[in-house]
Amino acid sequence: MKKIIIMFGLMISTLFSQYTCYRVFPSSVVQIEPSIVHHQQNPQILFASAYTINNSVLSEGIYVSTNGGLNWTGSDVLPNPAGDAGDPGPIIDKNGVFIVTHQRSTPAGMYANFSTNMGSSWSGVSVIAQNDQDKGSPITDDATASLYYGRTYLAWTKFINPFPIVVSFTTNGGANWTSFVQVNSSFGSNRSYGPSMSIGTNGEVYVCWASIISSSPFNEDKIGFAVSTNGGINWSVNENAYDCNGIKTSQLSPWTIRANGYPLMDIDKSGGPRNGWLYIVTAEKNLAPAGSDPDVVMHRSTDAGQTWSAGIRVNQDTPNNGKIQFFPIIRVDEGGGLNVIYYDNRQASDSTVDVYISRSTDGGNSWFDYRVSDHRFKPKSPSGSPGNMGDNIGITSGNGKLYPVWMSDHSGVFQVWSAIIDYNTIGIKQISTEVPKNFTLRQNYPNPFNPATKIRFAIPANGENVSLSVFDITGNEVKMLIDQQMKPGEYEVDFDGTGLGSGVYFYILKAGSFIESKKMILVK
Repeated sequence: MKKIIIMFGLMISTLFSQYTCYRVFPSSVVQIEPSIVHHQQNPQILFASAYTINNSVLSEGIYVSTNGGLNWTGSDVLPNPAGDAGDPGPIIDKNGVFIVTHQRSTPAGMYANFSTNMGSSWSGVSVIAQNDQDKGSPITDDATASLYYGRTYLAWTKFINPFPIVVSFTTNGGANWTSFVQVNSSFGSNRSYGPSMSIGTNGEVYVCWASIISSSPFNEDKIGFAVSTNGGINWSVNENAYDCNGIKTSQLSPWTIRANGYPLMDIDKSGGPRNGWLYIVTAEKNLAPAGSDPDVVMHRSTDAGQTWSAGIRVNQDTPNNGKIQFFPIIRVDEGGGLNVIYYDNRQASDSTVDVYISRSTDGGNSWFDYRVSDHRFKPKSPSGSPGNMGDNIGITSGNGKLYPVWMSDHSGVFQVWSAIIDYNTIGIKQISTEVPKNFTLRQNYPNPFNPATKIRFAIPANGENVSLSVFDITGNEVKMLIDQQMKPGEYEVDFDGTGLGSGVYFYILKAGSFIESKKMILVK
């Protein structure tokens, strides 16, 4: 369910939609570093995991929903041999096998467990690689046209000079893993950390990583990128796909936590005009378009990673305002929309943060920001002393919904939180709950506009199915903005004309027997 409150932003008087948030698996156990994936054949099935800390017991939480996030089952402890654990990576392969990868320090290595019954029971641990390893990132080949369809890959940092990215894969649901292949050799004296993976429409395997300088302040200096077209055996590598200036520090001010600017990547598989485009987001500062405070920056590639765009600032608050955005993660939804979730303290004056989403429907040319969380919390180490709060949050999508997961101690202990977001209604903001006397469609503003404008309307009747569409001068529908039942009130919706030509357009509101249209002008 979605509830609406009125919040005024610092940049402009922007109204933010707010969603009902909930704990995925309420308990007294610390849950951090959450990730989430969905079943390929049934996106109602969600599989999330987290690094869990229960006094001296370190493990992986296993959380499963079979009804699109409405209800969850699971456990805070993954059955496996004694020893510590961390950096869990959940994935579901083509056969519906649940796999969770993780690292350990005693005994050191990368490991995996799997379940063939949606998490009801789990295998013993499978060894992927022994000795020091760091920050694994799994992906499964979901491209039915691929020669390697169903192969599941894991990329991580081999923790020995030159600190390269390495990749292993399984073809039998996580039971056995190949010897790893070294992808790169790192850039100069830099080290490679925080890999993120995507699968192309024909089974291409993409991996990106942060190239970190090996001396203080150890920040992310470049983004590396590699592609394999033969199932992860051979790699074409670019150690410097583009420059960045990440936020990896021993302490992220004003909090006593360590943060990072690791890259997170996703690919458009919508079949639309940007099918195959790759997107990478990072947290950066002091390198345009990022300001002097950490911002979310995106780069995109329209040619399978051969070249990358200049940076695009994702969060739309005022630059250099001292506010911080960090731990972004990107999801390209099934309609090709870009959705970036991150922590953000733009609304707070007490060192607390919200969770925000920035959304773009034009490949990242324009963005709109919305508050997701219904509470704030102060970033900190779960131990209470300076240190690591965790290194990531997560997001997936399916059936027109987004499912973000993040960590917050709002309940008194760090837990995994989520919200169910209908991405087809992101951008619809209720600006008044007062019941109006009549249906009203107002003139868009600004008008003329380039490329975005806002449209306001009022609904007096409860439960009316409301449609709001934009048409060109020839009568062709170019965008359906709303098609759903709505409660009485006054609303505002964003319309982005990027990709459309200059000219006259009409928007039409229909609700019951009411119908009204108005004209607007796009000028480029």
